[in-house]
Amino acid sequence: MFDKVKNLLVEELSVNPEDITPTAELVNDLGVNSLELADLVLLCEEKFDIEITDDEIHKFVTVGDIVEFLTAKADA
Repeated sequence: MFDKVKNLLVEELSVNPEDITPTAELVNDLGVNSLELADLVLLCEEKFDIEITDDEIHKFVTVGDIVEFLTAKADA
């Protein structure tokens, strides 16, 4: 799942792949702004066929947070 999220960040948001780690913060470390985060959420919803609520989006601080969330949804 980490690799899938990493690929989305690299391909869609042009994030440097070397900067992407599970503990990398989306805003502070990777420079993702709120519009890009919204795009990322939409991409995740489409790619993984899930729905992500506004409350859930606010929990996405690190790349690992997204990976954990998507893994939990996939297992549900």
